[in-house]
Amino acid sequence: MLESLRRRLFGSRQGEPIVIVSGLPRSGTSMMMKMLEAGGVPILSDGVRSADVDNPKGYFELERIKDLEKETDKSYLREGRGKAVKAISFLIKDLPDDNDYRVIFMRRDLDEVLASQDKMIARLDQGDTSAEQEAMKEAYRNDIVRTRLLCKKRANFELIEVHYRVAIEDPAATARAVNAFLGGGFDEAAMREAVDASLYRNRSRAGGA
Repeated sequence: MLESLRRRLFGSRQGEPIVIVSGLPRSGTSMMMKMLEAGGVPILSDGVRSADVDNPKGYFELERIKDLEKETDKSYLREGRGKAVKAISFLIKDLPDDNDYRVIFMRRDLDEVLASQDKMIARLDQGDTSAEQEAMKEAYRNDIVRTRLLCKKRANFELIEVHYRVAIEDPAATARAVNAFLGGGFDEAAMREAVDASLYRNRSRAGGA
């Protein structure tokens, strides 16, 4: 109760919250951005990275945010108040404290994440990469834990986790949950219709996250 009140009081001084769509690379962040845009959430993106075969619906990226870790002047992010911005989970720690954040954290089976990444990258080496894959999975697991803890500890952060497979299989429930998390008022039907199950092209048998 006290923690919830503290978060609301802190947020009230920051203006409208910035909606951060985050997760590991290839975890469904672009799909979520498409859902938000369809539902009526304004998007902060520059269109520098255009749609391609890997993301036919677009990337919805803001190129400058990729340098967030190195930048000292982050005031440009205030333009994102009341809008949705995409940022990989590694950059969550570098978001400045002068904004209120609602983080939609996309979760996906790590084998699917790695398989999707492999298909994006030209196969320069066809040798045995199993050791590298395991090291990457461990790093990703640690990143997920760090992100969840950080969002819990910082008073200006609230977080909802959305599992990619669940969003594909039940987009209506996902749209409801995200709409409620953001305070309601968005077009859930349009959000649901924005999900294209045909783009779920790297499926693991386990389906874990």
